[in-house]
Amino acid sequence: MSDLPPDLSRLRTLETWLALSLDRVRQQIAAAEQQAAVDTRREPPPQPDWLVEYGIGVGRTPARVHVGGCWDTRSRCKPADRELARRALADGIEACTHCRPDTALGVLD
Repeated sequence: MSDLPPDLSRLRTLETWLALSLDRVRQQIAAAEQQAAVDTRREPPPQPDWLVEYGIGVGRTPARVHVGGCWDTRSRCKPADRELARRALADGIEACTHCRPDTALGVLD
C-alpha cells in the first residue's frame, strides 16, 4: 500500500511542493556553507603578550600578572604591554606561579 495519492493532479501538486522545498533546503545549505567558509577564514584576535588580572569589587586593583598564553587566567584579565607588566611586578603585584612573568620579564626579587 502506498502513502502517496492515487490521482495525477495531487501527485503533480506534491511534486511541485517537494521541488520548492528542495530548492529552499539547497539555498539554506549554500548559505550555511558560505558562512562556514567565512568562519574558517576569520582569524582569532591576536593574543596579548602580557595580562594583568584585576581583583573583584569597586576600584578593582591589580592582583596578578600573567604571560599572554597562561592557562590560569580568569575573566578579570586585561591586556598589558611590557612596560605595564614590569611596573606592576615592580610595584609588588603578584606574579602568576604557573607562567612566571617575572622570569620572562627579567624582574626577579
